[in-house]
Amino acid sequence: MRSKYTHAHARVAGLAAAAVAGLVAGCASGGVSAAAAISTRQIAGVGTVLTDQSGKTLYTPEQEASGTIKCTGSCLSFWFPVTVANGATPRPAGALTGTLGSIQRPDGGRQLTYNGEPLYTFRLDTGPGQSHGDNFTDHFGGQTFVWHAATATGATQVPAQPSSPSGNGTYQGGAGGY
Repeated sequence: MRSKYTHAHARVAGLAAAAVAGLVAGCASGGVSAAAAISTRQIAGVGTVLTDQSGKTLYTPEQEASGTIKCTGSCLSFWFPVTVANGATPRPAGALTGTLGSIQRPDGGRQLTYNGEPLYTFRLDTGPGQSHGDNFTDHFGGQTFVWHAATATGATQVPAQPSSPSGNGTYQGGAGGY
């Protein structure tokens, strides 16, 4: 009986370790393959947006338009940098009119850029075709951020009134700077 308990315990521990590894991998939206799989998707009310390898909308904050990374610390609990390996050459999966590149993050990693603007995915977008972070305003570490979906043309489309749940909202659970 002890060997069954030990075997079952080891199996549960193995499954738990696999789940943790999946969560850690999921938190880093990007990686080496992210740059090779940037493509576009049409989203009603937003336009043609850039997407990552899983079809999730990519965003950029107005405050980083100059190419200076300001989303650090608790900001990274909601906005996930699309990263590339050092020395990797970012390439789009489809035809884009803008330029893919990368920028050094304060933590030492390399983040993918489009027309010089750093790219992120958003925690509240749980699947392809969602754009909950478009025209979203939030605050982290004394910095206000206004986020927009990255469009294929590189232009930001700002509607007169943001639609819910995007824009000037708070996060469920109220974490990360609130």
